[in-house]
Amino acid sequence: MTSSCLDSTTDALQPPVPAGLRARLLGAGASLLFRRAVAQLPLRVELPDGTLLGTRAETEPLPRMIIRDPAAFFARVGSQGLIGFGESYTAGEWTAPDPAAVLHVLATELTRLIPRPLQRFRAALPTPPAGELGTADNARTNIEHHYDLSNELFHLFLDDTMTYSAALFDDAELAAGPVPWERLAAAQQHKIDRLLDAAGVRAGSRVLEIGTGWGELCVRAAARGALVHSVTLSARQQELARVRVAAAGYAESVCVELQDYRDVRGVYDAIVSVEMIEAVGYRHWPTYFACLDRLLAPGGRIALQAITMPHDRMLATRRTYTWIQKYIFPGGFLPSAEAIESTAAQHTRLRVRAQHGFGPHYAETLRLWRERFDSRAADIESLGFDARFRRLWQFYLAYSEAGFRSRYLDVRHFVLDRPEEQR
Repeated sequence: MTSSCLDSTTDALQPPVPAGLRARLLGAGASLLFRRAVAQLPLRVELPDGTLLGTRAETEPLPRMIIRDPAAFFARVGSQGLIGFGESYTAGEWTAPDPAAVLHVLATELTRLIPRPLQRFRAALPTPPAGELGTADNARTNIEHHYDLSNELFHLFLDDTMTYSAALFDDAELAAGPVPWERLAAAQQHKIDRLLDAAGVRAGSRVLEIGTGWGELCVRAAARGALVHSVTLSARQQELARVRVAAAGYAESVCVELQDYRDVRGVYDAIVSVEMIEAVGYRHWPTYFACLDRLLAPGGRIALQAITMPHDRMLATRRTYTWIQKYIFPGGFLPSAEAIESTAAQHTRLRVRAQHGFGPHYAETLRLWRERFDSRAADIESLGFDARFRRLWQFYLAYSEAGFRSRYLDVRHFVLDRPEEQR
């Protein structure tokens, strides 16, 4: 790891508990609202004095949320909202045997937890810092913050394909769940193959991949006889992807470059990008799609995999600074399916010709990652990541899983082309 990554595991990650009269007043308000909301939810919230909150909390086995330091918890939530809620988990002020189950309940009820009259105060919440917006100057730093933490860290909880995006399981297998860990690699390869098929990748295809990951898509495209140009802003990913491509015997047909998507030149028969649009930022979506249009050869196709959120929630939150942006993906923002379609239509000749949603598959992918991450705590610590960092990532993985299980989030495959060029 780099020294900056090591620094990210120190107490600098965790701001102090808000103090002063304002924090006490906001904390008191948060306590009142939280207790009132939880009284209606299928949760068992345990306070240090023995108080139990939640509907049927005393009679039924429900997801447990254990608040160890109520004063600190409510001060953070009152002052910082959902950012404070996540910070309080990282600080150990609340915990849960199964945080994903707790967060699933909260995500399912998210829109009614905050009284409608208070929702208009969203404009008073922090906005994303200018230094994290997805400009060409900021993009590499944003990507490095997450993806350059440590290849060894990701290896501990990803499968052998080193694929860090939603897998696509067999529907019957998923319905019978839980899916065993041993099925994850095949489901990741199935997802990649579906994208390559959607983009029409075959022998001789000139393929552009925007967002390399650790090289599995490059390898599978090259195995079809394609010539692959893959770009990433993560030096760590580039390094390992090149090693994996060479080990697979495709070094002559795959080029992995450290390059911003805005700087790519040439024309390609197929463009594939997996969960990269989330890092672009809504202000730069027109530029992103204009680049895709410029780079796509006549008659070519684009296959995107994107995490999406409902359009109304996207519009309501696009200027809000979130816990995920602050601690996990600076500069990130999730589009809606409508935003992808409308941005492409307004700024390019590209049109969405097909899309396919498979959000429950991402929930299962995240469960497998989360359980694997938790089981490798000693190995993670040996890499230099402390307990606070592990709680941060436990919350991130559980928070994400809950978003997909509640259907608040979805993941979709989009296929785009220029209709006038298709036969």
